[in-house]
Amino acid sequence: MDDTLTMIQQLTSDEWAERGRRQRKDIPRSSLASLTPSTEDPVDILTEQNTSRVADLVPLRFARMLTDPFSFFRGSAALMTADLAASPHTNLPVISCGDAHISNFGLYASPERDLVFDLNDFDETAVSPFEWDLKRLVASLVVGGRQAGYSAQSVRESAVSAVDQYISGVRDLIELGVMERYHLHVEPELMESRVSPALRQVIDETTRRARKRTSKRAARRLTEIDAQGNLRFRDDPPVLTHVGEENESELRQTILTYLAGLEPDIALLLSQFRLLDVARRVVGVGSIGTRCYIALLIGPTGEALILQVKEATASVLTTWGHQEQPEPLARFVSELGQGARVVGGQKMLQGVSDPFLGAVRSGGHDYYIRQFHDMKGSVDVDSMDEEVFGEYGRACALLLARAHGQSPTLGSVVSYIGGGKPLRTAIVDFAESYADKSEEDFEKLTEAARTGSVPVAPDPAR
Repeated sequence: MDDTLTMIQQLTSDEWAERGRRQRKDIPRSSLASLTPSTEDPVDILTEQNTSRVADLVPLRFARMLTDPFSFFRGSAALMTADLAASPHTNLPVISCGDAHISNFGLYASPERDLVFDLNDFDETAVSPFEWDLKRLVASLVVGGRQAGYSAQSVRESAVSAVDQYISGVRDLIELGVMERYHLHVEPELMESRVSPALRQVIDETTRRARKRTSKRAARRLTEIDAQGNLRFRDDPPVLTHVGEENESELRQTILTYLAGLEPDIALLLSQFRLLDVARRVVGVGSIGTRCYIALLIGPTGEALILQVKEATASVLTTWGHQEQPEPLARFVSELGQGARVVGGQKMLQGVSDPFLGAVRSGGHDYYIRQFHDMKGSVDVDSMDEEVFGEYGRACALLLARAHGQSPTLGSVVSYIGGGKPLRTAIVDFAESYADKSEEDFEKLTEAARTGSVPVAPDPAR
């Protein structure tokens, strides 16, 4: 990969645009429609991912992936990345989310306690071709739309409108100064005046649920008073379990190391809390099996604060996408760990971020730490009709454009896109082909589970 993201080169707008035009000759936009599947077996890739995970949680990971085709898609970023790497792709890198499907957008609280709508998952963030994020987003619309039973025409219209919104978004962003791009963020209240009444109702309901998701509520639901009169997490295996004295001691040291590296204002704030308890907490679909914990802290007046301690492993963009990272970023990860990569990517791609974000290396593992249930809310896409689903897809595409707009290569991306039609057709055609491929991979995992080739355990959450 060239050094376009090292910030060493100071190119003019015309020079960035010329790079995009040259790339059209090397990688025609129509070629991005082609899907060349990886030669790796999809079940083998998923199994290989489990080698560094907590073994007793692997059956639960497979159980959740086998719930339905969209759950499988959510948990199989590695599979799609391997296929993207084998297929034609540009050499126009941006700081990428790496897993930009429609369920990885949602609400969360800004430091000012306003609700913000944005990307909200960055475990796979790294540098990759700009279209990889866009293809994953559009493919998620196709997979999700099919699962919802929408017509083929409606699903394709949703995909087309999402690509158009992304193109419109990056074109608008290139007209702004870089500082204006940096400060852009989307508040739900501002969205409500610009969307249909049906989507406004979805936003209102999501906002209502998100405002209830606080540390206070989580503590009330997840804790109990033990025999010694101490507040502690209530075991609910396998979703919530204590980890034993040795692991607990290591976790406590991890949190203390995290506290020592915080910004002074947050360090001062957290110095007023006592760490009472830590436990393992299962989350998500694709993340199951990685080491994920929650920590219970109590303030001087009895207020609860719950932090999430989540393991960060190498991004699928590097392991399965084979994307060589710019030297400064590679050195940053080498020195500070994968947790620092996740935190750095989140801060670059989100309009505003959790002020408690921090990264730490401990016990041979990399972690990032953030607030748990800090007014986080995901949009319930299952409850949408076809029109609202398409409208929501456009909103996600606009946010993805805003995220990509933080990269200095934006001018090359806009120039490569050009008039828009060739790219739009290519991305949508690829997404439909990939949805077919994902359904085939889902059936392969289903068969592997049926024959006992992969372990599957009952999901207590269902």
